[in-house]
Amino acid sequence: MALQPGDKAPAFTLFNTDKKEVSLDDFKGRNLVILFFPMAFTSVCTTELCEMRDNLHVYQNLNADVVAISVDSPFTLDRFRQEQNLPFDLLSDFNKEASSAYGSLYENFVFNMKGVSKRSAFVVDKEGVIRHAEVLENAGQVPSFDAIQTALQTLK
Repeated sequence: MALQPGDKAPAFTLFNTDKKEVSLDDFKGRNLVILFFPMAFTSVCTTELCEMRDNLHVYQNLNADVVAISVDSPFTLDRFRQEQNLPFDLLSDFNKEASSAYGSLYENFVFNMKGVSKRSAFVVDKEGVIRHAEVLENAGQVPSFDAIQTALQTLK
């Protein structure tokens, strides 16, 4: 069953590009935008994360942190983060546990790849409750940034 607004956000602890563990609990008391994306260095993922980078001030003004999660290794994500100058954590869900918990995992992706994160967006409030959930079946689409921002505005 898909996660819905009002559900408790599933806990996660994942490694960032500095090989440090980052968990959902680290964001208690702050709003959090969680983006799941299929793969680093692909065109739509790059577009999506650069959109977040270029508008990060909007999310910061809405008292929100941003993390982006994929099944790529921390080493791949580190290179991607550096190349795109991304000022927020990219987290490696290499074992696919967070993607599964959030209902954001393709069983079969392109080129017969198994277990790739679905493009999705969640807004989690200061108490760890989901306030917005969007899981896209089509990896060629990007989440609604307007809907993410609207959800955050209601939490001010």
